[in-house]
Amino acid sequence: MELIKCLIIGSGPAGFTAAIYASRANLSPVLYEGPQSGGQLITTTVVENFPGYPEGVSGYDMMEDMRTQAARFGAVIRSGIVTSVDFSSAPYTVTVDGSMQVQAETVIISTGASAKYLGLPDETKYAGRGVSACATCDGFFFRKKTVAVVGGGDTACEEAAYLSTLAAKVYLIVRKNYLRASDIMQKRVLENPKIEVLFSHNAEGLTGENKVQGVKLVKDLGLPTEKHYELGIDGFFLAIGHKPNSDVFKPWIETDENGYIKTCPGTPFTNVPGVFAAGDVADPTYRQAICAAASGCKAAMEAERYLNK
Repeated sequence: MELIKCLIIGSGPAGFTAAIYASRANLSPVLYEGPQSGGQLITTTVVENFPGYPEGVSGYDMMEDMRTQAARFGAVIRSGIVTSVDFSSAPYTVTVDGSMQVQAETVIISTGASAKYLGLPDETKYAGRGVSACATCDGFFFRKKTVAVVGGGDTACEEAAYLSTLAAKVYLIVRKNYLRASDIMQKRVLENPKIEVLFSHNAEGLTGENKVQGVKLVKDLGLPTEKHYELGIDGFFLAIGHKPNSDVFKPWIETDENGYIKTCPGTPFTNVPGVFAAGDVADPTYRQAICAAASGCKAAMEAERYLNK
């Protein structure tokens, strides 16, 4: 069975940054890309808030740059999905694609998190053309335009409040007849003149030529007062949460109630020695590429120290 010094699982900014640092430290890292090489960023049309790209860069191109840089320093990048792990004793056994097994002296988990979607076919149709799951990433492109945010919790209220600083008008589409957000966030939204909360509403679909131009809504679904109509918008933001891609590690790695991997604060250490977590899979708060890249750097440096001991 192949023995790997440093195994990196996941290929977003955290994974590729870890691969760059681990390669330069002569750890001969092997990285398995997972189901989507480049992670969430490859679905982002333009990234303007990552240092070093003053004119902006497509998410796909940025991740290709990171991939090329990691390979240049000697990282072995493989396609494949980790389907099970055994962290009971080192070296750790990792199964790829349900059959092939490798052993690793250190493991860096950087499998990211997946934004939750409503499941509408139009969400895929207009991906990168008005549909987004990150207001911080894409809100800038909707300055002085009209946008809608779906959700009723703190995240949705935070996204709506942020977008109100950029957009001309923000609709908050809430399935229930109340907000689930904390009192302070409810107050900020309800008192914001640029935000209109649409209670008891569900999004049924999106419309537009080549980009989002409207959202199909139903009010009071299933009630005698049920009403269907269309609202003109330029952007459609999902804010109904993220699901960290941590299920395969849960038998061994501690997670919080939402599935995010627990790490020692300020470090990439998990509860298993020699196993580190980086990026969105361990970050329920920021979920930004720059933060993920920084945590990938930390994970690689700690893997080196662990191996040197």
